[in-house]
Amino acid sequence: MNADKPKPGAGCARPLFEEHPRRFAENRYVYPVLSRRAGGISIGVNLNRDRTCNFRCVYCQVDRESPPLPDASDPIDLARLAEELDAMVAAVQSGRLFEGPRFGTTPPPLRRLNDIALSGDGEPTLCPQFAEAVEVCAQVRRRHGLDDVKLVLITNASLLDRPRVRRGLAVLDASNGEIWAKLDAGTEDGYRRIARSHVPFSTILGNLLEAARVRPIVIQTLLMRLDGQPPSAAELAAYSRRLTDLIAAGGQIKLVQLHTVARRPAEPYVSPLARAELDAAAEHVRRETGLPVMVVHAEQA
Repeated sequence: MNADKPKPGAGCARPLFEEHPRRFAENRYVYPVLSRRAGGISIGVNLNRDRTCNFRCVYCQVDRESPPLPDASDPIDLARLAEELDAMVAAVQSGRLFEGPRFGTTPPPLRRLNDIALSGDGEPTLCPQFAEAVEVCAQVRRRHGLDDVKLVLITNASLLDRPRVRRGLAVLDASNGEIWAKLDAGTEDGYRRIARSHVPFSTILGNLLEAARVRPIVIQTLLMRLDGQPPSAAELAAYSRRLTDLIAAGGQIKLVQLHTVARRPAEPYVSPLARAELDAAAEHVRRETGLPVMVVHAEQA
C-alpha cells in the first residue's frame, strides 16, 4: 500500500493540518483536528492535561515548560468527558463544526468523522482512569451509531502490559479499535537518543509483540534529521529487522506509518526529512518487510 498522495482537498487545508491545539471552546478533554493521516476529522481525547509522559521525545510538540492548568492534575470527570464527546460528535455530524472560522475552510471531502483518538498532551495509558475513559468513548460511539468510526489509541507502548491498560484494550477491541504504537528506532542507541526515556527498549518491543499477537496494530514511526543527519543505513536496516522479528514471532502489523517533523519540535537540532529521503526510507521498509507503508510528507501537513 502506497499512500503517499495527499487526500482530496488537502492542499487548501494545509493551515488546518498544521494546527493541533488541545483546547477547543470551553472543553476540558475533547478537541477536533483535521488529521493529515486520517484524511478527515479526528476527535481527540486528551487524558493528560497535566502533560504527563514517560518519554521526552526530541521531536515532541507539546509545551512542557509552561505551568500546567490549575486543575490539570484532577481526576478525569468522566461525565464531562461523555458530554463533551457527545457534543463534538453531533457538531461534526450536523456540520456545525464547519460553520465557525477555524474549520470553515475545510474542503468538503474532508468533512467526515474518521476516528475518536485517545491522544493529547502525554501518554494516555498513564492516566489512572484509562480503562474507564475508553469505556466512555465506546459508549458515545455506540450511542451515535458510529459503526464505521474507529476508536484509536495513540501510544508509546510502554504500559500495554499493565492489567488496568489491558482492561481498556479489551474495550477498544470490541469497539472497532486500533492501537497506533510508536516505534521510532531500530537500535537501542537510536531509541535512547530519540525517546530519552527510562523505559527499557526491550519493554517497548515486548509490549508491541504482546499487543500484536492479540490484534493487528499500526506502527507509527517519525523519521527525522538529528544534527542535520538523516537516519543511517544501519539504523533503517535495524528498524526493518525489528518489524520482521515481530511478524516472525506471531505479531500482526496492519500498517506502518512513516512521517517526519511537521511542527516545531522540542529540540532545535531536529529537522524534517526531505520528500525523497522519506520516500526512500519507505521503499526500503516495504522491500525488507513486505508490509504496507503509508507515507506522510511534511509538506502535506
